[in-house]
Amino acid sequence: MRLVRRSRRTLEIWPGFVDALATLLMVIIFVLLIFVLTQFFLSKALSGSEGANALLSQKLSALADQLSLEQKNEEGLHVNLAQLTQQTQAALNERNQLANDLATHKAQTAGIENQVADLNKKLSDATSQADKAKQDATAAQAAQTSLSQQIDSLKQELSKVASALDVSQKSNQEQKVKLDDLGQKLNLALADKVQEMKQYRSEFFGKLRKVLGDRPGIRIEGDRFILQSELLFATGSADLGTEGSVQINQLATTLKQLQQDIPKDVPWVLRVDGHTDKRPITNGKFPSNWELSAERAINVVRALAADGIPPDHLAAAGFGEFQPIDPAENEAAYAKNRRIELRLDQR
Repeated sequence: MRLVRRSRRTLEIWPGFVDALATLLMVIIFVLLIFVLTQFFLSKALSGSEGANALLSQKLSALADQLSLEQKNEEGLHVNLAQLTQQTQAALNERNQLANDLATHKAQTAGIENQVADLNKKLSDATSQADKAKQDATAAQAAQTSLSQQIDSLKQELSKVASALDVSQKSNQEQKVKLDDLGQKLNLALADKVQEMKQYRSEFFGKLRKVLGDRPGIRIEGDRFILQSELLFATGSADLGTEGSVQINQLATTLKQLQQDIPKDVPWVLRVDGHTDKRPITNGKFPSNWELSAERAINVVRALAADGIPPDHLAAAGFGEFQPIDPAENEAAYAKNRRIELRLDQR
């Protein structure tokens, strides 16, 4: 029973195995068919690709030949271009040379024309000078004749003048004696006037000394009456202070008394000179010491005129720091140099 059963089982497995083998064989046949078809199509495609490659190779060879030909043409063009460039440069050089030659020729032509013009001008001038020389020669001959006549006439006049000169010399000697006498008289008169002015000056200064008193800041040096600026003005100012106005009033009174004794024909003048020290002015009102000294002198003159002194007998001058009495550089010297000077003088 067991053998029968085993034999039945074996018979049942074999048909399935046969079916599986048949199926596998069909698959292998199908795969082989596909592979053969694939090889066929690939061979055909490869054959077409080789034909295309051959065609492309032919075209590439033709292009290479054409490129080689173009390169040869280009080299020829480069050679032609170089030749043309050289020819062009040579032409330009030749043109520049011709332009330079033309400019030189023009300059030479202009120089020649100028020389010709100068020669023509010189010729014209020479002709004019020759004509003028002829005219001058004719005029010289006429002048020589006239001079001869004038010389004869002058000789006659000279003889007359010589005779008259003797008479004139005698008259001149007499006039010289008279002039010497007049000169001596004039010198004596001037000396008298000077002496007279010295007398009035001494009298004026003497009266001033009595009126103003012997006080510091007022002194007489030679022909100058000196008042220190501090007596009349504040530092850096040109306005008369109260004490300064009193001093000027006393000065005007003394001068009016002296004026009565001075004859009217004496041309006297009272000159007021303003002086400062050498230190620069710093208050900003006056640009320099010149303006300060001049303004002080003018204010003194105005005060004298206001007190009755005739303006035509007054004068003002500013000297700044340029006429010092003491050249030292200290406070005492600065104080001496800041001053108002009065001079009684002739106009």
